[in-house]
Amino acid sequence: MGAAPLNGLVLAGGRSRRFGRDKAAVELDGHTLLARTVALVTPFVETVRVSVRPDQRDDAVRAGFALLADSLIDAGPAAGLLAAHDFAPKAAWLVTACDLPLLDEKTLATLVAARDAAHQATAYRSPVDGKAEPLCAIYEPAALNRLAELAASGGSLSPRDLLAGADTVWLQAERGEALANVNEPGDLERLQNRGLFE
Repeated sequence: MGAAPLNGLVLAGGRSRRFGRDKAAVELDGHTLLARTVALVTPFVETVRVSVRPDQRDDAVRAGFALLADSLIDAGPAAGLLAAHDFAPKAAWLVTACDLPLLDEKTLATLVAARDAAHQATAYRSPVDGKAEPLCAIYEPAALNRLAELAASGGSLSPRDLLAGADTVWLQAERGEALANVNEPGDLERLQNRGLFE
């Protein structure tokens, strides 16, 4: 049996409380972080969906993309993964957050090239703490089946815990900063001050 088809899921349903404004709408070089991430992911997958909360469906920043609305409320990234699995249960999903401003084509290409569908997932180890980086990873159907089981039984919905307990292909990012996300207003400024943007 061949590998499951690979779809893309860009997570853009966060409330950006710490950041103070919608991170998906932040612009770099004339493009929102959301549009930039969708464009990066598109060449590697069969289709891309943007994960949103139900109340974001008509949001101007998101409405131009193919959306998948969460069915679980306030479940974090897991809600997006579960919605994607419900939408296409036989697909694998390349999952990225929209708030990785330094994510690049090479980091995604390395992830996709390392994919082995005989395993449950393919993921980078975080350059910060060495643990699973769940927001730039490939989840095979088996991993998402497990997440659905955990959701049904009241278990942990942490994608990081899911990857840690799964049969995962582990990678080290050549450019650790490619996995740096922006959670607070100063994070983006610090990355810019380090001269990391082209």
